[in-house]
Amino acid sequence: MSDWMVTQSPAVGRRPRALSPLREHLRDTFWFAPTAAMVSVFVVWAGAQALDTALVEALQDEGEYDTLAELLRFAEDAKAVVSAVGSAMMTFIGVVFSISLVAVQMASGQFTPRVVRLFVRSRITKATFAVFLATFVLTLLVLTSFDSTDDPRSVTTVPLVQSVLTLCMVALSLLLFVLYVNTTLRLMRISHVIARIATESFRVAASMPVPTGGPDAARLGAATEWVPHEGRAGVLRDVHIARLVRVARKHGVVLRLIPRIGDFVVPGTPVLAVHGGPAPSRRALRYTISVSVERTYHQDLGFGLRQLSDIALRALSPAINDPTTAVQALDRIVQFLAALARRPLDAALHRDRGGAVRLVQPVPGWTELVDLGFTEVRGCALGSPQVSRRMLAGLDDLLLLVPPERREPLLRHRELLRQAVDRSGPAPADRAFALRPDRQGIG
Repeated sequence: MSDWMVTQSPAVGRRPRALSPLREHLRDTFWFAPTAAMVSVFVVWAGAQALDTALVEALQDEGEYDTLAELLRFAEDAKAVVSAVGSAMMTFIGVVFSISLVAVQMASGQFTPRVVRLFVRSRITKATFAVFLATFVLTLLVLTSFDSTDDPRSVTTVPLVQSVLTLCMVALSLLLFVLYVNTTLRLMRISHVIARIATESFRVAASMPVPTGGPDAARLGAATEWVPHEGRAGVLRDVHIARLVRVARKHGVVLRLIPRIGDFVVPGTPVLAVHGGPAPSRRALRYTISVSVERTYHQDLGFGLRQLSDIALRALSPAINDPTTAVQALDRIVQFLAALARRPLDAALHRDRGGAVRLVQPVPGWTELVDLGFTEVRGCALGSPQVSRRMLAGLDDLLLLVPPERREPLLRHRELLRQAVDRSGPAPADRAFALRPDRQGIG
């Protein structure tokens, strides 16, 4: 029987709130933060303009025309500064992000195309782009607020607060630019890229249900109906767990997701199996299955290992020939597998508020994760003692951590690596050296 994962202990009386995929989808886009910033700057500008108008009216009511005249002279100087900022900001945006796109292209070619996602998901990148555009929009709005008259008695507004706000936005833009350059340079270094991938992978593992035992881990029996996929073909990105649980509870059934997150699905293939009753309507299941053109971290336990394996394979290719990078990727592969060494896998059970299982979601098993992390790298490790030594050390470490029933795939990879090195090694001394475990590869 497969190992099971459930969202809570049966002793707990309520089901924890499942996160909506919307947050993760927005993180994978680059339009939301800049658009929200440009909309917000309209609101802030309107408030600043109201303050400037109120200030001018108060001074006119009190007869402070000399003060207004000084403010008008200040406004003329501020207008020149705002104009210079507005004309320079758009050029600054174009130059900075053109260079950034070149850096992203270089990183994707050297590491793997999937690391572009790290740049897209970077908060500091989105914040910088959003503030730059907001500053540019603000300068345009402030320029429209300057009054054409220089008579203190007839002037309607003096953009004093707006000018100060513009200068504050410029200062914030410069600060974010420094942070952005630092973050971009860090993301171009392979050690930081691998660390970010590992961090995202651990976040997915931590969000998975806490394993518990109980009678709900029994077999579901035969499916009563099947729900086909009715949309575009693509990769199953994620499912809306909370909505599926509510639908299953309302109809008194148990839903079982057939493909795993990350599988490619085509229209007409079954995506949900219904147990215990008729299938819910299409309307009830609308927006519960998300299909896209590529995999994401959200709910995909194996995506991080896929990227780490790709980086190691690219590093071991004859065009790059960088075994040290492959060793760094193996470090994180071993770390991730060690974190899952004793956790039940294969499936996740999600309960409703009453504690009844309503959704069964398949996840990769231990053997599949081990194969994903080591198979392709092992095939390319021949001729690189640094990689074979690090892989053997990682397998030995995992053998100490896993329970006895999970040792078989680790022993299999260890033996296959030994056999491959024995067949390819030019001399017994070289073969013995390549098969000596070393956590630093060649320390």
